[in-house]
Amino acid sequence: MTLPTPVVTIGLLLASNIFMTFAWYGHLKFKETALITVILVSWGIAFFEYVLMVPANRIGHGHFSAAELKTIQEVITLSFFAVFSVLYLKKPLSWNHFVGFAFIAAGAFFIFHKWA
Repeated sequence: MTLPTPVVTIGLLLASNIFMTFAWYGHLKFKETALITVILVSWGIAFFEYVLMVPANRIGHGHFSAAELKTIQEVITLSFFAVFSVLYLKKPLSWNHFVGFAFIAAGAFFIFHKWA
């Protein structure tokens, strides 16, 4: 049984963003660790991001435009990062974050809306 292209694409993008967020921001809890160490560990984690991200874009392109793929990725990234920030970094979100998220959602609407 083959899954629909959007399901595979979005699933891979979700998984890749988990790795990406930890690679880019997970080290912020380890300020005492040497910078070269966190760079190397982050690269190692980011490898798995690319292993998932590249196929997601390859599989999704054609069903989605490049602009739509990027928009999906950014919405997923922001959504996951919001959860990561609160739960992992213990940094609460404030009203201005939600206003910014709303503007990004509005941008996604314009990217995906089929204009006559």
